Amino acid sequence: MPRKYIVVTGGVLSGIGKGIFSASLARTLKEVGVDINVLKIDPYLNVDAGTMNPNQHGEVFVTDDGYEADLDLGHYERFLGVSMTRKNNITAGQIYSTIISREREGKYLGSTVQMVPHVTSEIKDRIISMSGDVLSIEIGGTVGDIEGEIFLEAVRELAFEKNRDDFLFIHVTYVPYLRVTNEFKTKPTQQSVQLLRKIGIQPDLIVVRSEFPIDSHSLYKIALFSGVPREMVINLPDIGNVYQIPETLYESGVHRLVAKKLGLQINEGSFSWNYPKSFKPYRIALVGKYLGTDDAYKSIIESIFLAGVQKPVVVDAQELEELDDHGVAQKLSAFDAIIIPGGFGRRGIEGKIKAIKFAREHRKPILGICLGMQLMAVEFARHVMGYTDANSTEFDPSTPYPVVNMMEEQKKVMNLGGTMRLGAQRMKVYRNTKLFEVYGEEEVYERHRHRYEVDIDRFPEMFKMPGEEGYKLTISARSEFLEAIEIEDHPFFVGVQYHPEFKSKVGRPHPIFVALVKAIEEVNR
Repeated sequence: MPRKYIVVTGGVLSGIGKGIFSASLARTLKEVGVDINVLKIDPYLNVDAGTMNPNQHGEVFVTDDGYEADLDLGHYERFLGVSMTRKNNITAGQIYSTIISREREGKYLGSTVQMVPHVTSEIKDRIISMSGDVLSIEIGGTVGDIEGEIFLEAVRELAFEKNRDDFLFIHVTYVPYLRVTNEFKTKPTQQSVQLLRKIGIQPDLIVVRSEFPIDSHSLYKIALFSGVPREMVINLPDIGNVYQIPETLYESGVHRLVAKKLGLQINEGSFSWNYPKSFKPYRIALVGKYLGTDDAYKSIIESIFLAGVQKPVVVDAQELEELDDHGVAQKLSAFDAIIIPGGFGRRGIEGKIKAIKFAREHRKPILGICLGMQLMAVEFARHVMGYTDANSTEFDPSTPYPVVNMMEEQKKVMNLGGTMRLGAQRMKVYRNTKLFEVYGEEEVYERHRHRYEVDIDRFPEMFKMPGEEGYKLTISARSEFLEAIEIEDHPFFVGVQYHPEFKSKVGRPHPIFVALVKAIEEVNR
């Protein structure tokens, strides 16, 4: 059987959940026995998402093979329960840099290098190289975006060259509700579909996003003006729990519509989507510095959800900088636990350190991730070891106590993109530690994204091995560098250099978040 393709495009405006829908549809089809793979196309000129500001673009998601991706790859991992790779993402920057390199090498044999056929051919080749009986392709942005036009042209050509019957084009659009006139406005969706048709793509299925359910008359109008059967117009109103969407799609029969259009064999009785349906009301403070969007800490927030706890509260680290110890205690005492996430740059660092000091002294469960672990070491050096001016050389290059320092190999690196320690790394977890209780095994692989590391060799007096005496930071995991620290006589004071949030899946949240929740429960007994 020839491969089938599902192409998901967006219209009207971005940020309406196209990635969540694509991931949910893929999971729904997987549940009914379809061998499906996914590809996210990002039309931006960045080669990858590694240099993007989280305040503007959301978190950078890191795969096992060390690729820095758009956060949508995180949705795909969590929903599908499989690990993505760099092949699951294409950016315009990758395509154009490949084309230019080939032109400079003379690979085009004197041809005038053009958008068509050279750029479109490169896009099509990458699409064809993907595995899976069915390939779901999500094209980022909206129809009408200049940077996305070449990708739409490429998939149009591919459908023409292959077999149009092997393609299902899904257009995800938004219908606003105008409260002044008490009606849904379908005109933006009509115009969005017209733009798509001018490009040469006729959608087969339209997914209508809205604030709340749309009336049948409006859906019929969308079908009429879009030229698709009424049953192929699906309304997906806002929902409190996004992990319910695969179940919603299944109950609405979308998988049958897709299977009929593409000639797929499905197993109706195999759907068994197990997602979190209720959330414990524990209050977790996420002490962060990127406050422009919740997407900046998307994988951590979703990991908390998947561990069965309500959404954490993002606390402004800069706000804590202005408070004394008493003020910090007043601000954070109401929380059941604290998470110190990763990040870059000096802003908000002192506020994070104050939060760590509060959690250590008041025995509040705390998890430090990447930068969070590094600041745990800095805080301990300052307030326990007496190294008053201890710091990371990232924030104070002249500190007399460089507890956190840049990796030696990084000091020679000139480019920022793709140059950090990235991807899965094997590490040894030591017995008789909280971290060993988390994993239950001595060797694990975790994903990394950092340029600075705790300098354990220069400050060995701060650390001890499990079981040794003294109030020091216990080494709970190592690779060629320090991977994790904890304090033994504390309900949960654990710092990890890696990013556990990137490995949480639906039904399989990363065990370190489960352990944090368990610590909260034990403290609250």
